[in-house]
Amino acid sequence: MPADKVEEHADGLCYTDLMAGYYIGAPDGVLQAIADYSAWFFVWDDRHDRDIVHGRAAAWMRLKDRLHRALDSPGDHLGHEDPVVAGLADSVERLYAFLPGGWNDRFARHFHEVIEAYDREFRNRTEGIVPTVEEYLELRRLTFAHWIWTDLLEPSAGSELPDEVRQNPAYRKAALLSQEFAAWYNDLCSLPKEMAGNEVHNLGISLVIHEELTLEEAITEVRRRVEECISEFQDAERDALRFADTLDDGTVAGKETSAAVRACVGNMRNWFSSVYWFHHESGRYRVDSWDDRSTPPYVTNEAAGES
Repeated sequence: MPADKVEEHADGLCYTDLMAGYYIGAPDGVLQAIADYSAWFFVWDDRHDRDIVHGRAAAWMRLKDRLHRALDSPGDHLGHEDPVVAGLADSVERLYAFLPGGWNDRFARHFHEVIEAYDREFRNRTEGIVPTVEEYLELRRLTFAHWIWTDLLEPSAGSELPDEVRQNPAYRKAALLSQEFAAWYNDLCSLPKEMAGNEVHNLGISLVIHEELTLEEAITEVRRRVEECISEFQDAERDALRFADTLDDGTVAGKETSAAVRACVGNMRNWFSSVYWFHHESGRYRVDSWDDRSTPPYVTNEAAGES
């Protein structure tokens, strides 16, 4: 987005509102860093989309490699000539300051997987490959960055959770359901844009192509899955909160871990309302008001080193 586009559209996109509604209770510095990272993520997503639409494979490969390097050594990339690379470096260097190195390593590992998933989406879209429903759901968990947004619950709560806590089935199920809801609701709201752009990465599109549903049937099925996420989360949330109670064993550490888990689970619940309102308030999804339903009015076709 050039400066004039930022001035015209940035506030209406509501990118920071999404994070403010999710990571409630986070210290101001943490929330600002997460919000900036989220805004960067949307910009990166748009760059990825434009590189696909305009066949800029060389530009995408160059960006992908640079993002991997910036993730591993952000301090060396703060002044990078490509603002998308510099933006990631700035974001992760700030995020890495909040918790110990173990959390940083996990975040980096998860985001390396996200970058590679975007590369798989690039290939699918440029080759016109519509993944099966199961293939799509697996890939979507990465392109939507399920575990990144879940990782960020921890600095918001001010505590790095032990592996045995994060891997507890009750905690993990609640986290997964909150993100599945978000990804599938996003697919529902993005479907008009993606159908107009002949895209292949959307749950609704996979249902139409591989399950032979009509478009109306596919929309109904995505809505059913979204609603199911809500009801299943309510059960998972109760189990996760009961698990949090068991962690309070009378020690200071146990009490602190229990409180951190309760804070994380509470913000998993906040994800539902935050995602819902974001999709109805952000100009990113008002495709009926765009001159071209496949192309947001705030993006340009420029890419670093190519046009």
